[in-house]
Amino acid sequence: MRLTQGTFSFLPDLTDEQIRKQVAYCIAKGWAVNLEFTDDPHPRNTYWEMWGLPMFDLKDPAPVMYELEQCRKVYANGYIRLSAFDASPGWESLRLSFIVHRPAEEPGFALERQETAGRGIRYTTHAYATDRPVGERYS
Repeated sequence: MRLTQGTFSFLPDLTDEQIRKQVAYCIAKGWAVNLEFTDDPHPRNTYWEMWGLPMFDLKDPAPVMYELEQCRKVYANGYIRLSAFDASPGWESLRLSFIVHRPAEEPGFALERQETAGRGIRYTTHAYATDRPVGERYS
């Protein structure tokens, strides 16, 4: 199962050159760029761990690409996403976010059904990856 979250999620994985072009676009817009990682990609898990600090006032995509490569070395079996934040008045929010690295094998999610009062039914998803301890989920 392929995780589909963020911009470009239904496209094939971007190459490093395509990622570099997206970073250049973000820099041209004046957005701050940051990298985040996780081994629990549940759609409601919006708080991924940040890799370093957000990168402000960049002139070139090279520092972002360097940090991405370093993050990939450490979290090769996890998910890494790139986000761009627009701090301009009136926006002050995330403008772009997409996955730039994923594990070779993605175990997917189970759909769990729960019956509630009044014959109601609730559904939730459960990531198979979370059945294993942190750090061992994609090894």
